[in-house]
Amino acid sequence: MQELPLFPYAPYDPAVDSYCFSRTNLGYGTAVPLEYGGWRQEQVAAMESCYLHAGLNPQPCYRVAGPDALRFFSETCVNGFSNFPVGAMKHAIMCSERGRVMAHGVLLRVAEDEFITTYLAPYAVYRLQTGDYDARGESVDGRFTFQLAGPRSLEVLETAARECLHDVAFGRHRMSAVAGATVRVIRLGMAGTLAYEVNGVMGDAARVYQALVDAGAAFGLEKLGLTAYRMNHTPGGFPQAFVHFPVAWGDDQGFTAWTRANSRGDRPGMRLRGSMGADMEPRYRDPLELGWGKAVKFDHDFTGRAALEQRAAEQRRTMVTLVWDAEDILDVHASQFRPGEPFMPMEPIHEAQEGGVPVLYADRVVRDGALVGVSSGRTYSHHFREMLSLCSLDTESARPGTEVSVVWGDPGMRQREIRATVSRFPYVDRDRNERVDVTTIPCTIDPEGV
Repeated sequence: MQELPLFPYAPYDPAVDSYCFSRTNLGYGTAVPLEYGGWRQEQVAAMESCYLHAGLNPQPCYRVAGPDALRFFSETCVNGFSNFPVGAMKHAIMCSERGRVMAHGVLLRVAEDEFITTYLAPYAVYRLQTGDYDARGESVDGRFTFQLAGPRSLEVLETAARECLHDVAFGRHRMSAVAGATVRVIRLGMAGTLAYEVNGVMGDAARVYQALVDAGAAFGLEKLGLTAYRMNHTPGGFPQAFVHFPVAWGDDQGFTAWTRANSRGDRPGMRLRGSMGADMEPRYRDPLELGWGKAVKFDHDFTGRAALEQRAAEQRRTMVTLVWDAEDILDVHASQFRPGEPFMPMEPIHEAQEGGVPVLYADRVVRDGALVGVSSGRTYSHHFREMLSLCSLDTESARPGTEVSVVWGDPGMRQREIRATVSRFPYVDRDRNERVDVTTIPCTIDPEGV
């Protein structure tokens, strides 16, 4: 047996006995907790109390600074930058000339000519190095990111920071301190509800994490494992790369050659599962059909603008949530106990890996026998007691309440049509982060210091 190093971003919890091996952590891999108190109660915490998640560490962080830094992002991202002051944040989206998503992540403006990104590398690195910009880029190592999400998250954070943080508006960030460590507090999250991120240097990670745990004891905080984390994006209405769709790195042959020359490898190898089969093309997405249309601004030139303008005019597909029929799901489970070939098992959430290889699921969605969409990110919501997925659906079939069918099972296997109902997107539609009025939440610390 191989002895794996423990996850260094959070203190060891002797009550945890469920881990997965993550090769992405620290380059050599660590044992990352899958569950703490159980994925059901961890998942519900985003809706009812608060969760604390450390499993995204280390994030690929890239700093861009210089006189042309803003121009670089304006020309490579679909977002508008006419109003992007220091202290603001954007969900930055980079596309190919075909308008398909190449990278997306968080973009922070930390100074007039300095920006910090997460998850835009390596594509942002390639675009900066091969472009004509008076700006420099560098990887930012030795950092941690903790996520707090749920209606009590602000109270937990203020208790740990011993500071009123009501002034941190949605999409904004500023510096603070937790357990004597300097941290950056950002109001954002992927679960849909009120949420924050806490960023700092690696040497402070363990004590900041423990301070957040201690502060959260009075507010029902749950420590979140990787299993529950992966279940929150679908009801939260935030499509995730390599869960809901692949990035279209193959669209840019220059990038493919650059990755090979820089020993970064080609597009990450993955196993394609689901009734969509082995064809990658139907799985790629543009920001419009992912529900990110508000971020796309046609007030400036950027890579992929022509393709996206055409698609915006066509309005061929849109993002919806599908609610899967419970009786049909039960029949899939029941087939495991009947003679003959069973249907493909349906766990609460798709496995992220099979035999160490990343897996990407996508299912055909049909109406009256015709293909009308692609479903992905299927997950069970214990809060709603429903099986949900996101679906890029033909607009003619996208009216809420419309009945469609998801074809369940890989090609060549016994398949079954699962009835599904088109519903709202995002599914979490109450008390969303961007709409929460924090003035209704008592400040746990007197802002006057009295």
